[in-house]
Amino acid sequence: MNNEIITVRVNASTSYDVTIGRGILQYVGKYIADLGNIDKVAIVTDDLVDALYSDTVEKSLRECGLKTVKSVFKNGEKSKTLSTVGKITDDLAKAELTRSDLVLALGGGVVGDMAGFAAGIYMRGIRYAQVPTTLLAIIDSSVGGKTGVNLRTGKNLAGLFNQPELVFADTDTLKTLPEEQMLNGIGEGIKYAVLDGGELFDIMEAGLDDGNTVRFAELCVSYKRDVVEADERESGIRRLLNLGHTVGHAIEKLSRYTVSHGFAVASGLKVISEACVRRGLLDAGECARITALLDKYGLGADAGYPVSALIREMPHDKKRVGAKISLVIVNAIGKCAYISVETARLKEFFS
Repeated sequence: MNNEIITVRVNASTSYDVTIGRGILQYVGKYIADLGNIDKVAIVTDDLVDALYSDTVEKSLRECGLKTVKSVFKNGEKSKTLSTVGKITDDLAKAELTRSDLVLALGGGVVGDMAGFAAGIYMRGIRYAQVPTTLLAIIDSSVGGKTGVNLRTGKNLAGLFNQPELVFADTDTLKTLPEEQMLNGIGEGIKYAVLDGGELFDIMEAGLDDGNTVRFAELCVSYKRDVVEADERESGIRRLLNLGHTVGHAIEKLSRYTVSHGFAVASGLKVISEACVRRGLLDAGECARITALLDKYGLGADAGYPVSALIREMPHDKKRVGAKISLVIVNAIGKCAYISVETARLKEFFS
């Protein structure tokens, strides 16, 4: 194996490695087998990813002496429901998976969220690993243990914290992503650039390419690792990772999930940054740099919904506690904070 491989260790309630490299998917079987005491692997994926990568993953697993089964569902955010999780768990039961077996999430954020949730509730919890194939999943959703599904009333309202035993990311899978899906991940990447500043922001300003994507992914994962280790259950500092998300989730809901997560987060970041400027919390010049970065990647358009409509949806967000909701504000690039705002005063904050 001559490929450069980066490993980021996450020490949460379960400690695990996030392995990132180019052209490494064919070696995933060895990494899964090295976890030990696994007989059967259930690959959970969507129909698009199944056609692209399931054969490579299954071959690698079988070459390492592991049995494989599959559960496949239709691609897209609309599949992220309790009924789909029910189908996955039924598939696991039909395949007679036991607690000595492992669920492997192969795909983007929707796949990872649902596979992790299904693994967490099947037999009250069996082992699982993440093999993310989108930029958004590689840099964000595959790490940290958040799993779940959407309900009619809001995004990710049903779920649980369930840390994987391994995250294995081959950035060459990004070559098969449609441009829209790549931009979806870039929206989440800009969030990390604003949170951390420094090299992350510099890379985003210079532009992602084959030469810096592994490093970019390493920096994003390392930032999230540090936050998760400090606050795994999101009672404090982990709330910072919701930058752009409270508004973003409202946009997704209003669009009936036709606006993808990364686009919604980018729009939410723009809305919150502009609100921070109006309230004297953020320098206009810093906001201009953020807006320029969004524009560079075609993510700077307005949300398409009036603020009044967004405010009506925000109280349904899972980050609401009683009559207050958590908002992440931007004081400068690389300096963000979270505050609690009474839902009755959201209009005042965003005016």
